[in-house]
Amino acid sequence: MANTGKRFTAARKSFEGKQNVSIEDAVALVKANATAKFDETIEVALNLGVDPRHADQMVRGVVSLPNGTGKSVRVAVFARGPKAEEAQAAGADIVGAEDLMETVQGGKIEFDRCIATPDMMPIVGRLGKVLGPRNLMPNPKVGTVTMDVKAAVEAAKGGEVQFKAEKAGVVHAGIGKASFDAEKLAENLKAFVTAVQKAKPSGAKGTYMKKIAVSSTMGPGVTVDVATAVAE
Repeated sequence: MANTGKRFTAARKSFEGKQNVSIEDAVALVKANATAKFDETIEVALNLGVDPRHADQMVRGVVSLPNGTGKSVRVAVFARGPKAEEAQAAGADIVGAEDLMETVQGGKIEFDRCIATPDMMPIVGRLGKVLGPRNLMPNPKVGTVTMDVKAAVEAAKGGEVQFKAEKAGVVHAGIGKASFDAEKLAENLKAFVTAVQKAKPSGAKGTYMKKIAVSSTMGPGVTVDVATAVAE
């Protein structure tokens, strides 16, 4: 713990005077200071000028990062018959119907993404209180309620990232690993910022994208110049 604190303090000092920088500089700084013994995740947090409690200000979407996330994603699919077979063939980790519903109701959630065919939604709907707070509820707006389960599973496994504004109007996500080349991290970050910008809701008023901060799992954050990031 002491060493972790020292690394964090040293990283913070190296960030002094280097805020509101370009995407490339932000990624380079964070990557250089990600010195933990494990491969840290590079994360981005966007502060948006929205109040997600209002339906017309909700920000939600999905983006396929050009260089993937570096994370192994466990995918569960609610489907029957041929669609269940299709999901298994595509690489889904868990496939089921009522049996999967009972497993989830029992508190066993061993997946990071949940996909369902439309006919399964009456079953999945019973799990709203369990899956909803974990942002795992299938939704047609982000392509997780679909008949094309093969494409959905492959997208989830291939680096697709879902995002949703939290109560304070913050959107966050992992955009790669510290072991990634800086150029690839920058490309992923640009793709994510662009996707959130395009998801601007009709009810957003005033400044939409207020702040962009990049950090690693164990490190402090550095802010990105919003004007240049959005312009790109």
